[in-house]
Amino acid sequence: MLESIKTVNPVLQALFATLFTWFLTALGSAMVIFFKDIKRGILNAMLGFAAGVMIAASFWSLLAPALEIAEENGDIAWVPVAGGFLAGGLFLLVVDKILPHLHMGLDTKKAEGIKTSWQRSILLILAITLHNIPEGLAVGVAFGAAALNGANGSYLGAMTLALGIGIQNFPEGAAVSIPLRREGMSRRKSFFYGQMSGIVEPIAGVIGALFVIKMTTLLPFALAFAAGAMIFVCIEELIPEAQRDEKTDSATVGAMLGFTIMMILDVALG
Repeated sequence: MLESIKTVNPVLQALFATLFTWFLTALGSAMVIFFKDIKRGILNAMLGFAAGVMIAASFWSLLAPALEIAEENGDIAWVPVAGGFLAGGLFLLVVDKILPHLHMGLDTKKAEGIKTSWQRSILLILAITLHNIPEGLAVGVAFGAAALNGANGSYLGAMTLALGIGIQNFPEGAAVSIPLRREGMSRRKSFFYGQMSGIVEPIAGVIGALFVIKMTTLLPFALAFAAGAMIFVCIEELIPEAQRDEKTDSATVGAMLGFTIMMILDVALG
Protein backbone atom coordinates (compact mmCIF):
# COMPACT_ATOMS: atom_id res chain seq x y z
CA MET A 1 0.00 0.00 0.00
CA LEU A 2 2.78 2.42 0.92
CA GLU A 3 4.58 1.74 -2.35
CA SER A 4 1.46 2.65 -4.31
CA ILE A 5 1.02 5.83 -2.25
CA LYS A 6 4.60 6.84 -3.05
CA THR A 7 3.79 6.87 -6.76
CA VAL A 8 1.16 9.57 -6.26
CA ASN A 9 2.22 13.20 -6.58
CA PRO A 10 2.87 14.53 -3.03
CA VAL A 11 0.62 17.53 -3.63
CA LEU A 12 -2.21 15.15 -4.48
CA GLN A 13 -1.32 13.09 -1.39
CA ALA A 14 -1.70 16.21 0.73
CA LEU A 15 -4.95 17.11 -1.04
CA PHE A 16 -6.49 13.67 -0.47
CA ALA A 17 -5.36 13.60 3.17
CA THR A 18 -6.82 17.03 3.93
CA LEU A 19 -10.04 16.17 2.07
CA PHE A 20 -10.27 13.29 4.54
CA THR A 21 -9.84 15.65 7.50
CA TRP A 22 -12.42 17.99 5.95
CA PHE A 23 -14.82 15.06 5.55
CA LEU A 24 -14.57 14.27 9.26
CA THR A 25 -15.28 17.93 10.03
CA ALA A 26 -18.43 17.60 7.91
CA LEU A 27 -19.33 14.35 9.66
CA GLY A 28 -19.03 16.06 13.03
CA SER A 29 -21.05 19.02 11.79
CA ALA A 30 -23.83 16.60 10.82
CA MET A 31 -24.47 16.00 14.53
CA VAL A 32 -26.54 19.19 14.41
CA ILE A 33 -29.22 17.10 12.70
CA PHE A 34 -29.71 15.18 15.94
CA PHE A 35 -28.86 17.79 18.59
CA LYS A 36 -29.97 21.39 18.95
CA ASP A 37 -27.87 22.19 21.99
CA ILE A 38 -24.65 21.02 23.60
CA LYS A 39 -23.76 21.13 27.27
CA ARG A 40 -20.93 23.48 28.10
CA GLY A 41 -18.97 20.72 29.81
CA ILE A 42 -19.08 18.57 26.66
CA LEU A 43 -18.10 21.51 24.47
CA ASN A 44 -15.14 22.23 26.76
CA ALA A 45 -14.08 18.58 26.55
CA MET A 46 -14.22 18.73 22.73
CA LEU A 47 -12.11 21.88 22.62
CA GLY A 48 -9.65 20.42 25.12
CA PHE A 49 -9.43 17.21 23.09
CA ALA A 50 -8.62 19.19 19.93
CA ALA A 51 -5.92 21.11 21.79
CA GLY A 52 -4.39 17.91 23.18
CA VAL A 53 -4.20 16.31 19.73
CA MET A 54 -2.63 19.41 18.21
CA ILE A 55 -0.01 19.77 20.96
CA ALA A 56 1.04 16.12 20.66
CA ALA A 57 1.09 16.30 16.86
CA SER A 58 3.19 19.46 16.99
CA PHE A 59 5.99 17.64 18.77
CA TRP A 60 5.94 14.04 17.52
CA SER A 61 4.85 14.69 13.93
CA LEU A 62 6.57 18.02 13.28
CA LEU A 63 9.20 19.30 15.74
CA ALA A 64 10.97 15.98 16.42
CA PRO A 65 11.34 15.17 12.67
CA ALA A 66 12.44 18.76 12.02
CA LEU A 67 15.27 18.43 14.56
CA GLU A 68 16.35 15.08 13.11
CA ILE A 69 16.42 16.40 9.54
CA ALA A 70 18.31 19.54 10.57
CA GLU A 71 20.95 17.40 12.31
CA GLU A 72 21.26 15.13 9.26
CA ASN A 73 21.79 18.24 7.12
CA GLY A 74 24.70 19.24 9.34
CA ASP A 75 22.95 22.33 10.64
CA ILE A 76 22.80 23.60 14.19
CA ALA A 77 19.48 21.83 14.67
CA TRP A 78 17.78 24.30 16.97
CA VAL A 79 18.40 27.31 14.69
CA PRO A 80 16.01 26.51 11.80
CA VAL A 81 13.58 24.74 14.10
CA ALA A 82 13.35 27.58 16.62
CA GLY A 83 13.14 30.11 13.79
CA GLY A 84 10.40 28.18 12.02
CA PHE A 85 8.44 27.64 15.24
CA LEU A 86 8.44 31.34 16.09
CA ALA A 87 7.65 32.30 12.49
CA GLY A 88 4.61 30.00 12.52
CA GLY A 89 3.33 31.64 15.67
CA LEU A 90 3.98 35.10 14.26
CA PHE A 91 2.11 34.23 11.06
CA LEU A 92 -0.99 33.18 13.03
CA LEU A 93 -0.68 36.26 15.23
CA VAL A 94 -0.86 38.47 12.14
CA VAL A 95 -3.82 36.49 10.75
CA ASP A 96 -5.52 36.71 14.15
CA LYS A 97 -5.15 40.50 14.14
CA ILE A 98 -6.41 40.88 10.57
CA LEU A 99 -9.15 38.26 10.10
CA PRO A 100 -12.46 39.39 11.64
CA HIS A 101 -13.75 36.67 13.99
CA LEU A 102 -15.75 36.14 17.16
CA HIS A 103 -15.50 33.44 19.79
CA MET A 104 -18.55 31.49 20.92
CA GLY A 105 -20.52 33.02 23.77
CA LEU A 106 -19.14 36.54 23.36
CA ASP A 107 -20.92 39.72 22.37
CA THR A 108 -20.37 40.99 18.82
CA LYS A 109 -18.62 44.03 20.29
CA LYS A 110 -15.79 41.71 21.34
CA ALA A 111 -15.06 40.55 17.79
CA GLU A 112 -11.34 40.46 16.98
CA GLY A 113 -9.47 41.45 13.84
CA ILE A 114 -10.32 44.27 11.46
CA LYS A 115 -13.63 45.91 12.36
CA THR A 116 -16.45 44.91 10.05
CA SER A 117 -20.24 44.90 9.81
CA TRP A 118 -20.37 41.18 9.02
CA GLN A 119 -23.09 39.13 10.68
CA ARG A 120 -22.41 37.47 14.02
CA SER A 121 -22.75 33.98 12.49
CA ILE A 122 -20.05 34.69 9.90
CA LEU A 123 -17.70 35.97 12.60
CA LEU A 124 -18.29 32.80 14.65
CA ILE A 125 -17.51 30.59 11.64
CA LEU A 126 -14.31 32.51 10.87
CA ALA A 127 -13.09 31.92 14.43
CA ILE A 128 -13.17 28.15 13.87
CA THR A 129 -11.83 28.51 10.32
CA LEU A 130 -8.77 30.15 11.85
CA HIS A 131 -8.17 26.93 13.85
CA ASN A 132 -8.09 24.84 10.68
CA ILE A 133 -5.41 26.75 8.78
CA PRO A 134 -2.44 25.30 10.69
CA GLU A 135 -4.00 21.82 10.71
CA GLY A 136 -4.15 21.67 6.92
CA LEU A 137 -0.72 23.28 6.65
CA ALA A 138 0.77 20.67 8.99
CA VAL A 139 -0.62 17.74 6.99
CA GLY A 140 0.57 19.23 3.70
CA VAL A 141 4.08 19.87 5.03
CA ALA A 142 4.21 16.34 6.46
CA PHE A 143 3.39 14.73 3.10
CA GLY A 144 5.82 17.00 1.29
CA ALA A 145 8.53 16.00 3.77
CA ALA A 146 7.67 12.31 3.33
CA ALA A 147 8.04 12.61 -0.44
CA LEU A 148 11.49 14.14 -0.05
CA ASN A 149 12.56 11.59 2.56
CA GLY A 150 11.13 8.59 0.75
CA ALA A 151 11.17 6.38 3.87
CA ASN A 152 8.15 4.29 4.81
CA GLY A 153 8.25 5.74 8.32
CA SER A 154 7.86 9.27 6.98
CA TYR A 155 4.77 8.31 5.00
CA LEU A 156 3.32 6.49 8.00
CA GLY A 157 4.02 9.57 10.10
CA ALA A 158 2.21 11.83 7.62
CA MET A 159 -0.74 9.45 7.43
CA THR A 160 -0.86 9.23 11.22
CA LEU A 161 -0.88 13.01 11.48
CA ALA A 162 -3.79 13.21 9.01
CA LEU A 163 -5.63 10.53 11.00
CA GLY A 164 -5.07 12.37 14.29
CA ILE A 165 -6.18 15.71 12.85
CA GLY A 166 -9.21 14.00 11.34
CA ILE A 167 -10.20 12.40 14.66
CA GLN A 168 -10.16 15.73 16.46
CA ASN A 169 -12.00 17.38 13.55
CA PHE A 170 -15.09 15.27 14.25
CA PRO A 171 -15.86 16.80 17.67
CA GLU A 172 -14.61 20.15 16.39
CA GLY A 173 -17.19 20.05 13.59
CA ALA A 174 -19.94 19.41 16.12
CA ALA A 175 -18.53 22.19 18.32
CA VAL A 176 -19.12 24.59 15.40
CA SER A 177 -22.49 23.52 13.98
CA ILE A 178 -24.42 22.92 17.21
CA PRO A 179 -23.65 26.34 18.74
CA LEU A 180 -24.62 27.90 15.40
CA ARG A 181 -27.96 26.11 15.70
CA ARG A 182 -28.30 27.52 19.21
CA GLU A 183 -27.62 30.97 17.75
CA GLY A 184 -30.83 30.59 15.72
CA MET A 185 -29.65 29.14 12.41
CA SER A 186 -31.57 26.32 10.72
CA ARG A 187 -30.13 22.80 10.88
CA ARG A 188 -29.25 22.95 7.19
CA LYS A 189 -27.39 26.25 7.48
CA SER A 190 -25.67 25.18 10.70
CA PHE A 191 -24.39 22.03 9.00
CA PHE A 192 -23.36 23.90 5.86
CA TYR A 193 -21.36 26.56 7.67
CA GLY A 194 -19.96 24.02 10.13
CA GLN A 195 -18.43 21.87 7.42
CA MET A 196 -17.36 24.93 5.45
CA SER A 197 -15.15 25.94 8.37
CA GLY A 198 -12.89 23.06 7.32
CA ILE A 199 -12.58 24.09 3.66
CA VAL A 200 -9.30 25.87 4.40
CA GLU A 201 -7.61 22.57 5.29
CA PRO A 202 -7.28 21.24 1.71
CA ILE A 203 -6.18 24.71 0.57
CA ALA A 204 -3.56 25.02 3.31
CA GLY A 205 -2.50 21.39 2.78
CA VAL A 206 -1.73 21.94 -0.91
CA ILE A 207 0.15 25.16 -0.13
CA GLY A 208 2.20 23.39 2.56
CA ALA A 209 3.16 20.51 0.28
CA LEU A 210 4.08 22.83 -2.59
CA PHE A 211 6.22 24.99 -0.33
CA VAL A 212 8.21 22.03 0.97
CA ILE A 213 8.76 20.51 -2.48
CA LYS A 214 9.87 23.80 -4.03
CA MET A 215 12.04 24.83 -1.05
CA THR A 216 13.66 21.55 0.00
CA THR A 217 16.42 23.24 1.99
CA LEU A 218 13.81 24.82 4.24
CA LEU A 219 12.21 21.51 5.26
CA PRO A 220 13.10 21.72 9.01
CA PHE A 221 11.93 25.33 9.03
CA ALA A 222 8.65 24.40 7.31
CA LEU A 223 7.89 21.55 9.73
CA ALA A 224 8.58 23.80 12.72
CA PHE A 225 6.53 26.60 11.14
CA ALA A 226 3.46 24.33 11.03
CA ALA A 227 4.10 23.30 14.64
CA GLY A 228 4.36 26.91 15.78
CA ALA A 229 1.10 27.79 14.04
CA MET A 230 -0.70 24.90 15.74
CA ILE A 231 0.66 25.71 19.18
CA PHE A 232 -0.37 29.35 18.73
CA VAL A 233 -3.95 28.28 18.00
CA CYS A 234 -3.99 26.01 21.05
CA ILE A 235 -2.76 28.71 23.45
CA GLU A 236 -4.54 31.69 21.89
CA GLU A 237 -7.88 30.12 20.95
CA LEU A 238 -8.69 26.58 22.05
CA ILE A 239 -7.47 26.44 25.65
CA PRO A 240 -8.89 29.83 26.75
CA GLU A 241 -12.20 28.99 25.07
CA ALA A 242 -12.34 25.63 26.86
CA GLN A 243 -11.56 27.31 30.21
CA ARG A 244 -14.11 30.11 29.94
CA ASP A 245 -16.47 28.93 32.71
CA GLU A 246 -16.28 26.82 35.85
CA LYS A 247 -16.51 23.47 34.02
CA THR A 248 -12.77 23.30 33.40
CA ASP A 249 -12.18 19.71 34.51
CA SER A 250 -13.78 18.31 31.35
CA ALA A 251 -11.50 20.51 29.23
CA THR A 252 -8.42 19.26 31.08
CA VAL A 253 -9.49 15.62 30.79
CA GLY A 254 -10.25 16.13 27.09
CA ALA A 255 -6.81 17.66 26.50
CA MET A 256 -5.06 14.81 28.33
CA LEU A 257 -7.05 12.24 26.36
CA GLY A 258 -6.40 13.94 23.02
CA PHE A 259 -2.68 14.24 23.75
CA THR A 260 -2.45 10.59 24.77
CA ILE A 261 -4.33 9.28 21.72
CA MET A 262 -2.21 11.33 19.30
CA MET A 263 1.00 10.28 21.08
CA ILE A 264 0.04 6.60 20.85
CA LEU A 265 -0.91 6.92 17.18
CA ASP A 266 2.33 8.68 16.30
CA VAL A 267 4.64 6.40 18.27
CA ALA A 268 2.86 3.16 17.35
CA LEU A 269 2.17 3.93 13.66
CA GLY A 270 4.62 6.67 12.76
